[in-house]
Amino acid sequence: MNAPIIDPLQGDFPEVIEEYLEHGVMKCIAFNRRGTLLAAGCSDGSCVIWDFETRGIAKELRDRDCSAAITSVCWSKYGHRILVSAADKSLTLWDVVRGEKVTRIALQQTPIQARLHPGSSMPSICLACPLSSAPMIVDLSTGSTTALPVIVPDMGNGIAPPSRNKFPDGAPFTLTAACFNKNGDLVYVGNSKGEILIIDHENVKVLAMIPISGGAVIKNIVFSRNGQYFLTNSNDRIIRIHENLLPLKDGLRALNELNKTIEEEDTVEKMKAVGSKCLVLFREFQDLITRMHWKAPCFSGDGEWVIAASASKGEHKIYIWDRAGHLVKLLEGPKEAVFDLAWHPVHPIIVSVSLTGLVYIWAKDYTENWSAFAPDFKELEENEEYVEREDEFDLVPETEKVKESDVNEDEEVDIVTVEKDPFSDSDMSQEELCFLPAIPCPDVPEQQDKCVGSSSKLMDGNHSRSPLSEENGQNGQAANNGSSPLEEDTGGTQLKRKRKPSEKGLELQAEKVKKPLKPLKSSGRLSKTKNKSIVDQDYGNGVYGDDGSDDY
Repeated sequence: MNAPIIDPLQGDFPEVIEEYLEHGVMKCIAFNRRGTLLAAGCSDGSCVIWDFETRGIAKELRDRDCSAAITSVCWSKYGHRILVSAADKSLTLWDVVRGEKVTRIALQQTPIQARLHPGSSMPSICLACPLSSAPMIVDLSTGSTTALPVIVPDMGNGIAPPSRNKFPDGAPFTLTAACFNKNGDLVYVGNSKGEILIIDHENVKVLAMIPISGGAVIKNIVFSRNGQYFLTNSNDRIIRIHENLLPLKDGLRALNELNKTIEEEDTVEKMKAVGSKCLVLFREFQDLITRMHWKAPCFSGDGEWVIAASASKGEHKIYIWDRAGHLVKLLEGPKEAVFDLAWHPVHPIIVSVSLTGLVYIWAKDYTENWSAFAPDFKELEENEEYVEREDEFDLVPETEKVKESDVNEDEEVDIVTVEKDPFSDSDMSQEELCFLPAIPCPDVPEQQDKCVGSSSKLMDGNHSRSPLSEENGQNGQAANNGSSPLEEDTGGTQLKRKRKPSEKGLELQAEKVKKPLKPLKSSGRLSKTKNKSIVDQDYGNGVYGDDGSDDY
């Protein structure tokens, strides 16, 4: 669709289901940074990579050691690695181009979500959120794990207490959400008390705390693509958007400087004071009528829209809000629950995973604006009577004036300078993996066996000669050798080509073998021999003519 003919007054968000993808039972999805590849985790333990431009499967990553359902997939910064977490408590790092497993680590608990470090092109650490324990930093090269704190200690300097399975008050862990910031130097953790903790994961130290109104359990934490906004989904059925006040780069250093400037004796109060200068509540989204729970909330690629799916089991509803808090669109799909959601990083496209394992692609229903083709073009709602001008049909209208172009033709055009990509956040985009090379599929072995069998039958037919050919062997030897030179090389070339004989060649072969012998007369002996050589020539052209003309 050409951009100039699109109505600019339309909202830049999806409206209808364009198509769907089907491969097994898919559970979770994730786009690469450009949106050219879509990774989907399946219930059989495999990870399928779709080429989103052609909507075809580019590669399938399958681990023989894993047959459990995939719980999450995550791309590395430049798309060369994929981290897959499964229900068998495993984390697997894949090389995307080679399709090989880099490493596999087994945890003590099932990881519900796993995220690679966003600041490294070849990350060696990841953030895992297990089902019933605290979030942890996992070193993929050594397999070591470091549990992150989920509560603020009442005394001390914020250093994490020893890892254990229960809070000090005896309450067990609930599902805890966590994510890296844009640069990867800080980890944001949401606990069951409705608190957001900002943690230095290298020193395992809580630097700030932001309490959420209501104190409900935080289920999801998501950063926008540009890192300026921060989203939380709580158990009180409210989605909250916070504005990130920390710099996108060197956020850890800025946070340490804030801790030095604030003087508070109480550790908790000091962390709250620091947290108030890190995140500020921006908007709240909720359905005041149905009071439904939300699932898989996320931002659009440019951060202008917020989407979330209804957590009801029997409906496929996706809500779209603008950043001002207004509900702009409600997408209703089939009567299937939503498992996962993802917004395309570049285009206004939403991808949703249903309960049945299908991936639905929601796209915009464009309305063409034909007035963009010509400034004098006018769209009519109904027929109007047209009054022609006096000089409209003159050969040279008097009112015609050639408009001079404002473009300076003598100005040199710069074709060397490369404009900065608005979706790129670094100068190393040339290392990014955007597409996977196409690998041709080999032939099915059964079809090859059939071709080999037909070729062997053909060779047997060539070597079994009729009595007529034996009788005329001496007279027609030179003609036969000259007419079908490929008969001597059937053992080599025909097995390599494995082509089936043509119908004409088979008919001629059957006629030559089954033709009854007749007494030869002296006057017709030379004509019979000449006919035999012609038949051999036709037979060679019918069977092998295509092979001789093909170049491999």
